[in-house]
Amino acid sequence: MDISRIRALRGPNLWSRHTAVEAIVSCSEPERALSALPGFEARLRALFPGLGALRLKPENASLAHVLEAATLALQTQAGCPVTFSRTTQTVEPGVFQVVVEYSEEKVGRQALEAAEVLIRAALGENGASFDCDATLHALREVDEDVRLGPSTGSIVNAAIARGIPYRRLTSGSLVQFGWGSKQRRIWAAEVDSTSAVSESIAQDKDLCKTLLRAAGVPVPLGRPVASVEDAVAAAEEIGWPVVCKPQDGNQGKGVTVNITDAAALAGAYKAAEEIGHPMVEKFLPGSDYRMLVVGHKLVAAARRDPPQVSGDGVHTVRQLVDQVNADPKRGDGHATSLTKIRFDDIAVARLAVQGLTPESVPEKGQRVTLRNNANLSTGGTATDVTDDVHPEVAARAVAAARMVGLDICGVDVVCESVIRPLEEQHGGIVEVNAAPGLRMHLSPSFGKGRAVGEAIINHLYPPGDDGRIPVVAVTGTNGKTTTTRLVAHLFAADGLRVGMTNTDGVHVNGRQIDSGDCSGPKSARNVLMNPQVDAAVFETARGGILREGLGYDRCQVAVVTNIGAGDHLGLNYITTVEDLAVLKRVIVQNVAATGYAVLNATDPHCVTMAATCPGGIIYFAQDRHHPVLATHRAQGQRCVYVEGEQIVAAEGNWREFMPLRDIPLTRHGTIGFQIDNAMAAIAAAWGVGLSWDAIRSGLASFVNDADNAPGRFNVMDYRGATLIADYGHNPDAMRALVAAVAAMPAKRRSVVISGAGDRRDDDIREQTQILGTAFDEVFLYQDACQRGREDGEVIALLRQGLDGAARTRHVEEIRGEFVAIDTALGRLQPGDLCLVLVDQVEEALAHLAQRVAEPA
Repeated sequence: MDISRIRALRGPNLWSRHTAVEAIVSCSEPERALSALPGFEARLRALFPGLGALRLKPENASLAHVLEAATLALQTQAGCPVTFSRTTQTVEPGVFQVVVEYSEEKVGRQALEAAEVLIRAALGENGASFDCDATLHALREVDEDVRLGPSTGSIVNAAIARGIPYRRLTSGSLVQFGWGSKQRRIWAAEVDSTSAVSESIAQDKDLCKTLLRAAGVPVPLGRPVASVEDAVAAAEEIGWPVVCKPQDGNQGKGVTVNITDAAALAGAYKAAEEIGHPMVEKFLPGSDYRMLVVGHKLVAAARRDPPQVSGDGVHTVRQLVDQVNADPKRGDGHATSLTKIRFDDIAVARLAVQGLTPESVPEKGQRVTLRNNANLSTGGTATDVTDDVHPEVAARAVAAARMVGLDICGVDVVCESVIRPLEEQHGGIVEVNAAPGLRMHLSPSFGKGRAVGEAIINHLYPPGDDGRIPVVAVTGTNGKTTTTRLVAHLFAADGLRVGMTNTDGVHVNGRQIDSGDCSGPKSARNVLMNPQVDAAVFETARGGILREGLGYDRCQVAVVTNIGAGDHLGLNYITTVEDLAVLKRVIVQNVAATGYAVLNATDPHCVTMAATCPGGIIYFAQDRHHPVLATHRAQGQRCVYVEGEQIVAAEGNWREFMPLRDIPLTRHGTIGFQIDNAMAAIAAAWGVGLSWDAIRSGLASFVNDADNAPGRFNVMDYRGATLIADYGHNPDAMRALVAAVAAMPAKRRSVVISGAGDRRDDDIREQTQILGTAFDEVFLYQDACQRGREDGEVIALLRQGLDGAARTRHVEEIRGEFVAIDTALGRLQPGDLCLVLVDQVEEALAHLAQRVAEPA
């Protein structure tokens, strides 16, 4: 068994909507059926008892199927919420595509590697061994390390429940919700509206108390101190007992409470000094409470108790702590609902105050505390008291948050009980936290958990707002770049700032920010991350879908212009037009339920996609009597078609008319494929909900020149001859171009063409077979990049396609694109027409512009 390629599919993909790892697996003849491997399955299950049942019988299951099952089972055994997997035979004998869902990419990849080790160990290969327990432990460790912690995870889960998209911007807790101009960001429980000023105030405990006191919020007396002697003096001033803590600390680090004498204060000062500048304040008797304020409203409250154990008369304190820490709810960080109790110098000192040592055996029922402070990060526990909070206590917590300037805030209160106002019991607010932990509210040790993640999401996005901007995805064999550009232009005509990706680059609000082929998921994600984007239009190529999936979870409108045979067939196991249609329908399958798929009614492959669309369908076709479109129209559904000299948008009895003479792209309706592109764009804009005034305005102002749509039927005048530059590169594009130029008058017609080396031989030949019926002269040139072909091989195939050409009388083979262009231009006479099929679009168009600008 050989694994030749592994990919992470990070968005909806050919196989499912799940994120997944995909591997190409080659199996030798005996490895294609487990029945041909005596004893293998028994050894396999002995090594990994949790494997589960295989989907196929041994005579039909290969090692690739075992790899699939093992990768999935290893993740589920490690606690990952994954369910999907699939193994598919390719056209090559013994070669399979194995796809397994992952919840965390790093875990999925490691599980795949572990599954391979398991199989090799079961095969008895030299040096191969598999330790099930160690493997699962390692996977759990990685999963805990990379997955979102409970606080951030609760907010993300609440967003998912609301249909709000999210994206992790780092391997940590920085998360973006929503898209473009509607995005919001959080870092754990801290939101992007939290100002640096407010955060600094919250960190400076002395300044914070000063402001809270000014707002009438009860706070303990105290001040910063510069030495142990100063600390003792401060304690004498405010009265014992006191608290010593760092002025800018967090998570209870360096905090010592209930200090009753100078000796204890000296030790506490040292502990605080290790974290920050120490301060001393009055110790408030009572319990430690955390109030969570979100959007000026108290949403949760919990009492926090210090880490403690209960004696049983048998075990030592250290052993009792080990027993408590064995609880799976307790971990070393913030990934679990509770944190392990620390057995450090502070814990030993606290034991000494109680007359105990780590080796002491407490009496049965004796309560032993390991710390004075009750932070969960040091092993404390939490009890939910949300329903018990007195309105006056809640009001003080909200006042504290507003005074500091925090939308999301953790307010620490010390008092005897939250059922009475603080002023009645000499309680007070001791701290305000700008990035509060949510664990104690989500999964308290006692009491019910609170939906604090939901409260934060509802604060970021009011009900009804899903944080999404309009997204239009465009795919197909031909016309997708022009359609993408036209849809983006229509958005701009409606006053929206548009982000667009296509094979020419990335454009935001009319400015190109990246160049090259940017029709993949990475570019789409970058656009959705840009806060200056109000709407997005993505050309979605086959390569990006295969390589990584989509760059978004769903779109409002998916446009499929057409499906043709010349679109890279034979690559990545996409060998037929039917395979290509299944791949490209991925964008249709991921349309929002309230959205639309815009489909070419004349293309049977597009029509079959309609059944997979969760939303509505808008068909387009030039022939209004086409059976598919006519049936859809008779059902009162949305259609776009040509009637006379107008494009018509129809739904039920309603009609909207757009004269072709007002759409420059179509050259007064003479270029058929541009009429198709215009209809697709109109349907997309309609599906998004743009106004018809904006659509008409955009259609009228879209000019199909080299600046606005480079390489897309750009028409120029060269010394009285008509010059056309186009990036067409497959047989369907050649047919469309031949039909377009046939409608344009010319004395003599010539074409400059090369061929992409990554096409099939027949596809390359067919291009010149088509052109040979329509052009008098053909100039063949070799692409700058042969894409795996031998020197001269593509030109030879193009020449073969011209054998027996009905019209072509003159053929030249030329090395170099620009040399070929210049040669063709040199033969032009006034009234001639020359079609230049460019390879290096930007450079070739610049060269043509320079030649056109030359004086006659």
